Amino acid sequence: MRHLLAITALGLTAALGAAVPSGSIDDYIAAEMPASGAPGIAYAVVTDGEVTEAGAQGVTRTGSDTTVTPDTPFVIGSISKSFTAVAVMQLVEAGQVDLDAPAGDYVDALADTPAGAPTVRELLSHTSGFTTLQGNTTRVSSTGAADDLANAVAALADEAPTHPSGTTWEYSNTNYQILGRLIEEVAGTEFQTYVAEHILTAVGMDHSFVADGEVHPEIATGHTPWFWTKRPLAESPTDRVTAPQGGIVASANDVALYLATMMNGEDDVLSAEGKAEMMRPASAASPFYGLGWYVDTSDGTVGHTGSTPGVETQATMVPARDDAVVVLVNGGSGVGFGETTQLRYGITAIALGLDYDGEGSRWTQKALFLGLALAPLVYLAAMIWAWARRDAIRAKTRAGFAGLFSLWFPLLTTGVAAWVLLLLIPNLMGAPLSTVRVFQPDMALAMTATAVGGVVWAAFRLVIAYTGRAAVSPR
Repeated sequence: MRHLLAITALGLTAALGAAVPSGSIDDYIAAEMPASGAPGIAYAVVTDGEVTEAGAQGVTRTGSDTTVTPDTPFVIGSISKSFTAVAVMQLVEAGQVDLDAPAGDYVDALADTPAGAPTVRELLSHTSGFTTLQGNTTRVSSTGAADDLANAVAALADEAPTHPSGTTWEYSNTNYQILGRLIEEVAGTEFQTYVAEHILTAVGMDHSFVADGEVHPEIATGHTPWFWTKRPLAESPTDRVTAPQGGIVASANDVALYLATMMNGEDDVLSAEGKAEMMRPASAASPFYGLGWYVDTSDGTVGHTGSTPGVETQATMVPARDDAVVVLVNGGSGVGFGETTQLRYGITAIALGLDYDGEGSRWTQKALFLGLALAPLVYLAAMIWAWARRDAIRAKTRAGFAGLFSLWFPLLTTGVAAWVLLLLIPNLMGAPLSTVRVFQPDMALAMTATAVGGVVWAAFRLVIAYTGRAAVSPR
């Protein structure tokens, strides 16, 4: 959730069922895209190391007549982490970085700090000890200036990993922010410049660039969920701070070229052994994640998903076959409604010949969302009802312990519910409510309205109880 709610490539394996979706990719998109609510989609397929198929449907922005093509650039989200990992591995192969040295050896602001203690390998493999919540917490606002990333990483100097380094796997964007700054300090150039020169240009990614703090109208607009619809985001600058974790902007065709390069077994942007190391489990603490890639040894797939506000992406490789597919969608998933998961997984299954039975009805998620969306209206109705029965409520003040309990206990329960909705659940999701609001504004609004509505209802009953003539003791 950017990465809110790290969506993982392992989700594909977990969803594999008993049948490969039938028909062509384009037919599948035509059937599934309406339910997803996504305005546009692009994909590209690699077979035997060559880009053999690419396609697109829909528009770059709702209300626009600009169609999506396989060359339309999308913000690809956390697939970007693999680019940052390639850049780090290039520096490792050049003898400028040691994978098993503390990151603080290369990032001056983190030297001799807890945040600088995890090794480069631990950062790459998400075993640094930093948590998902830490990675989704904004500490420094982006200004578009060249020192945005440096300032964001410097703000980590007082932030200690939650877990002992090297012992626990937990996905965290913090890891890749630090790595992005490491690249800048070791290479002596901006992250954007390094990646563009050493990876994008080398691969031939002509319709791709790195988030640079500028506005790029050619990018497919993200659309966030809004109560069974999708709302387009306002045009805004790309984000330098999140560039290493999720800010590569690339087309489906270009990502396919990159995936083919990762699988080709040749020494080019990186040595063949370096690529292989990236695509195998990094350690005992990271059995399903390599260096910038999710790894599933059970079916031989390697990949990553990405989620930025209003955009969801997926890249999956089968290195043993030199086959791969990338799917880019400019619509963020709602909760139960308007999800893009089935659209992305189905395309991936068709392209790679994997089994996939779909996501099912998602009725529990839909019920949760509907409950939260309707709860504020229920509380409003309850307030109207309370006012209509105000004399009975005021009488409770004279009804002893039972009456007082029935008046005050709802304030306690709704207060606890508000804490659960506004703090506990977002923390369990790995993102503060402010981040949830960016990715799923309808869900964040429903959670906030329900939390506030419950407390207001309970307080309203108390105000009624202790005001008015019926609350005054008789003479």
